[in-house]
Amino acid sequence: MSEEIIEIENETEEIVEVENKEAVIEAVLFAMGNSVEYKKLAEVLNTSVEETISIVKAMQEKYNADENRGVSIVELEGAVQMCSKAEMYDHLVKIATVPKRYSLTDAVLETLSIVAYKQPVTRIEIEKIRGVNCDHAVNKLVEYGLIAEIGRLDAPGRPLLFGTTEEFLRSFGVKSLEELPTVTPDRIEEFKKEAAEEMQLKLDI
Repeated sequence: MSEEIIEIENETEEIVEVENKEAVIEAVLFAMGNSVEYKKLAEVLNTSVEETISIVKAMQEKYNADENRGVSIVELEGAVQMCSKAEMYDHLVKIATVPKRYSLTDAVLETLSIVAYKQPVTRIEIEKIRGVNCDHAVNKLVEYGLIAEIGRLDAPGRPLLFGTTEEFLRSFGVKSLEELPTVTPDRIEEFKKEAAEEMQLKLDI
């Protein structure tokens, strides 16, 4: 057998192996529904995390390039999840329950911003920045699944600490917190000013 034929056969085997791994990844992500860490996928494939990431990246490119595919693979802080493409929404709502839509008021959105940038953070720390009570806003964000309790502060009373969730990343279309835009001290001052105006409005009413 010539070296050229052997080389072609080896390349064919490599292609088949990669395609098999892609099929395994598809099956796992479809069955799990939620995000799966790269580390877990690597264990399933019996390969390295680096190779797993490389395979997933190639799959993402294929999915995004093919307009006839209704799903995509999104990355969320060291994990990946199979999701319906955004442009499929109008078709999905015809047979599925309408997805939950968040009603993010300015107060809730500002509270979410503070949690995202200062996490882990307590209610008291949020209130110090906003200058008003934040119970309603925090409870709403927990209800929406955008933030969650992630522990307790080692201090008197052991207050709860809050941080953002994967749902937050999915909702705002970012892979990790590092992709969030920088918030300047001026913006923090704007939060305080808007909170003061909000409180004054409540007093006037």
